[in-house]
Amino acid sequence: MSKPRSLSLAAYRVLSWGVPNGAGQPDLPRPEGELLWIHIASQDRLRVVNDFCRQMQQARPGLSILLTAPPNADLARWTGCTFPLVKLPMEQAGAARGFLDHWRPDMGIWVGGGVMPNIITRAHERGIPLILIEAKLDITIARSARWLPDITRYTFDCFRQILTTTPETARQIRRLGIPSSKVSEAPPLQISPNPSPWPEDELIEINQTLAGRPVWLAAWVQDKEFISVLSAHRQALRLLPRLALVLHVADISEATPLHRRLESMDLRCSNWDEGGLIEDTTQVILSSEPEDLGLWQRVSAVAFIGSSLEFDEGGQDPLDFVALGSAIIHGPFVNRYQDLYHRLEKAAAARTVKSANELAESVVQLLAPDKAAAMALAGWQMITEGAPQADQLIEMVQETLDHRSTDDART
Repeated sequence: MSKPRSLSLAAYRVLSWGVPNGAGQPDLPRPEGELLWIHIASQDRLRVVNDFCRQMQQARPGLSILLTAPPNADLARWTGCTFPLVKLPMEQAGAARGFLDHWRPDMGIWVGGGVMPNIITRAHERGIPLILIEAKLDITIARSARWLPDITRYTFDCFRQILTTTPETARQIRRLGIPSSKVSEAPPLQISPNPSPWPEDELIEINQTLAGRPVWLAAWVQDKEFISVLSAHRQALRLLPRLALVLHVADISEATPLHRRLESMDLRCSNWDEGGLIEDTTQVILSSEPEDLGLWQRVSAVAFIGSSLEFDEGGQDPLDFVALGSAIIHGPFVNRYQDLYHRLEKAAAARTVKSANELAESVVQLLAPDKAAAMALAGWQMITEGAPQADQLIEMVQETLDHRSTDDART
């Protein structure tokens, strides 16, 4: 390191010194063996990183993973994580040292912005290989030391590889003086859908039973959405008399009352959960078991994903539907998966509806084979575009850890 940068870093650590109460003494013990540390700068990337971690452990059995969130994160909101998740300590030199003393990671990946100089520079000095992905020119500097020169440049230079999602961010980072060889563009990580397999004989049997009839699926439908879905089906039946609706209810306890309700509406219904037979005149197939969705996703060319027409539900995950070839329709209230639905719509792989009429029109339009196939292809291309990035990162981690293990064995 050059002298000006050394002086700036030394001054920065003095000005940001401090250890908050309890820092460096987390409740979780460090696991034995290799530990990969991944910091997630934004809550909306937790699900994607969690999926990457699953793939990473499949590729490298025995690898332990620690996830960290920013110091001010409310972990109660960071739900759905299946790996240990803790908050980083505040940007104070002593706290950063305590974190690294306890966890001793073999490698670190920083996802997004908010890069923290103390922990990054200390990890670099300890020889911990670091990679920055989905990089932003965004650094969290202690308030008392923001006037110091070169801290941003020195911090970014601690990463072996920096992957950005836009050429402009790459240019900005290079302008700091970071070697071009370290900086490259790559798409953001995406979730890799992994639908459970379905027995081929059952799938063949149900397709033969439906005998080429047009089928659409309404999944995770809440009781407040029943009328809209059934009204849409009635409307669509006028144009497609042989149309069958698979109505999957979100609440299993609603299935039996809904069956009676359908009979009173003069809709010919088969209750799949109770072994009901699907006949040529069946108009609605009622289902409530989440495990059966894999069958209906494979049978239906068009899927309306419910829990999305009412503002207080928040939507359901569309990935398995897309992976299994469905054209996607959904309501406007999908805030739990907003980014994913936005990308699907941008790729022309999903459509938003706000009423029963719009739902009926969309079902009829999208059941045209060319429309459904085009949307399904667009969806598949969108969800698989991040696969090379995940594979590249997994390979990078494998090579880095293998090289580190070899070096350790020699010393």
